[in-house]
Amino acid sequence: MKKTFLPFGKTAARFRPGRGLLLAGLLLLPVLARCQPFDWSIGAYAGPYYDSEPAGLTEGRARFSDQYLFALTASKTLWRSPTLPLSLELDGMLGQQSGVASLTEVALVPVLRWSRFPWNNSVQTDLRLGPLGVSYTSSVSPLERSSDGRGSQTLNFLMIELAFSRPSQQAEEVFVRLHHRCALYDSLNDYGANGEDFLTFGYRHRF
Repeated sequence: MKKTFLPFGKTAARFRPGRGLLLAGLLLLPVLARCQPFDWSIGAYAGPYYDSEPAGLTEGRARFSDQYLFALTASKTLWRSPTLPLSLELDGMLGQQSGVASLTEVALVPVLRWSRFPWNNSVQTDLRLGPLGVSYTSSVSPLERSSDGRGSQTLNFLMIELAFSRPSQQAEEVFVRLHHRCALYDSLNDYGANGEDFLTFGYRHRF
């Protein structure tokens, strides 16, 4: 009787359909991982100071100064809507300012993330808004002092951010962020100083 030889020897003879399904599952793991929601993120951003409230940038009234911010950031997702592309995150940052003055800043803010726009099949776009947080600086920046020299180390922290990623690789985001410290219309103090504003650009890895 003529023997039949398998191309891969005894290994091929022992192959079973169940093992094929297991192998296919392992190959699909990277795809499935991309489909899972992200609970954490880490990143960094940097940019220059400008001398108006956040709206002044879009209205063409912003003048940039020789003061710069470099910051590390991290976030944790606290809640997701079961019906809307909306989630609540807690965002923290640790930053260093340099230029006119050297000082350190830490901030914490709850952030709403909206993840649905008509063009998301081409460029995934997320809008992140954090209007009420807390920011503390190691000293009062001269850019924040009022005309009589007063200022506060602790102020409200506000951030507005647009994040962009590839639809197939949403774990890697680039973003532009308006980073803002303020007295909440003098409710935290009545010094009459604006606080600080930075136009920043950054990168974030979500996992």
